[in-house]
This record gives sequence, C-alpha cells and structure tokens, in this order.
Amino acid sequence: MLKIELLESFIAVVECGNLSKAAEKLCRTQSTISLQIKKLEESVGQPLLLRDNKGVTLTEPGKTLLNYAYKMLQLSSQAIDELKDCQNREVIRLGVPTDYINRYLGSFLLEFIREFTCIELVIDTDVSGNLYKRLHNGEFDVIVATHWQTPAAGHGELLFERRFHWVAAKGGTAHKRETVPMALYPENCPIRAQVFANHQISMRPMSVLLSTPSPTAMCMAVENDLVIAPIAEFRINDKMQIIDPIEHNIPPLPAFNESLYLNPETQTEATNQLINLIKANVQELGEINQDTQVQY
Repeated sequence: MLKIELLESFIAVVECGNLSKAAEKLCRTQSTISLQIKKLEESVGQPLLLRDNKGVTLTEPGKTLLNYAYKMLQLSSQAIDELKDCQNREVIRLGVPTDYINRYLGSFLLEFIREFTCIELVIDTDVSGNLYKRLHNGEFDVIVATHWQTPAAGHGELLFERRFHWVAAKGGTAHKRETVPMALYPENCPIRAQVFANHQISMRPMSVLLSTPSPTAMCMAVENDLVIAPIAEFRINDKMQIIDPIEHNIPPLPAFNESLYLNPETQTEATNQLINLIKANVQELGEINQDTQVQY
C-alpha cells in the first residue's frame, strides 16, 4: 500500500529537484526524506529516481508513479475537505403522512438525499393529526399534513387538494350489508375524524373491522370484499368501484387539503431548499392515476 506521507515526499523531491530543498520545504531532515524515498521504492519494487551531483531525475516507473501520486493526494485532500464540511452535519426532521411516504420518496426526497450529502434527512411517518401535534412539540422542522381545512395564514401553505372516495370491491357485496364494514386510518387521522363527524343517526350503522396506517392493507381488505374504505383517488384500481355516499346512506367525504407546515424556530437555508423542492414537485404529488374513472 502506498502511504500518502511517502508520496508527499516523493512529489516534493521531484518538484524541488533535490533532497535538501525538499527536506527544507517539508520541514524534515534530509536523511528522513532519503529514507522515505527508499521505502517508496521498496514498496513498488522499482527505482523511481536517479541521483547525481546535479540533483534527481525521474525514471520511467517514477514518471508513472508521479501521475498517480498527484491524483492520490488530490483525492486525499478532497476527502478531508468533505469530512470537514460534514463535521457539523445539519439534521432536518421531516414528517410525512404514513400512507403517502412512497409517493414522496419516489418524487423528490431521494433527489434531496442524493444532492445534499452533508445533510442528514430524518423522515418520520404518522397520521396527519399526530404530525401536527408533534410539530408544535418541536419534534419536526417541516411536515406535510392532510386536513379538511386550509391552513390559516402564517401557519401553513396549501400544496394541493387530495380527493378521497368511498370504495368497495368491484362486484362485491360488503357495501350492501345492513351494518357497513369499514377500514379506516387510525385515531387522529383527519379522514377518520370526518367519517365519524359526518355520520348521522339516520345513516346506516358502521362497524370498523380494520384500523391501519397502511394503505396497502386497506386496499387489500377492500379488494377481497371484506370492507369499504375511504381511498385516495390515485390509489383506486380496476379491482375497486367507487360508491356514492348518498345512494348508500354513508357519511360524505369532503375534499382534503395537503399542506406544508413549518417550525418557525428551526428554519435554515437547508430547510428552505427542501421546502422549495417540495413545492417544485406539487404537480407530480397531486396527480391521480390516469386509469381511474371517477364516477359512481
């Protein structure tokens, strides 16, 4: 293995033209420099310098090694500089709704991680109600959260509207049962909250058979005709059918707003970069499945 210290001495001797000047440049003794050149020649198994009264001359192996020596010192310097830059690594704490994490990772978060190598991005997922509470408790710098209300001025920024529909299995019977079996997101989810808030006594009774933060689990339960569920428009597939809440006497679903909320005490240039990246990807994040037929 070629040691950087030996390569530094080798370069200094070549550039200075003799050992004494190289020793002076590196603040070492001439005997130390001579010993290091000898160790380097032993490492490569070939003479690198020809010495005479006028100074030193590179051998052919020496010329080859010199090119590599410059490159290796440059890489070493770059590595040290990058490590110094990352010594005080900034941490950004981002909260994202559990059911949307794959969509966010696929659109821009991986791009941010790839670009800003000296920033540690800590991503946590939760239902939107919990994300909002945890932001106010200082656990996050930035969150994206879903709510049926638009954020108040100065407290958040609307990104786009997210539509949810009641969905049943195509050709299934779960939505026709006397007591409607449902799958819902966990407590503190605004979608779940609106289902219960909009349920009237005159409506059909509901039974929550599945409570999960996983949209995959919820969709599977629907596809297997176990439950109906409020599903984001972009997740609806050809194994599902959208059902009309008025026709089936179940709670209507409002449009939900996906918004950006910040912790004003922890904003930096790096968090601004992340926020700008989120805004730049709003159109992609808000897109629905083009194959979805939104009709009852």
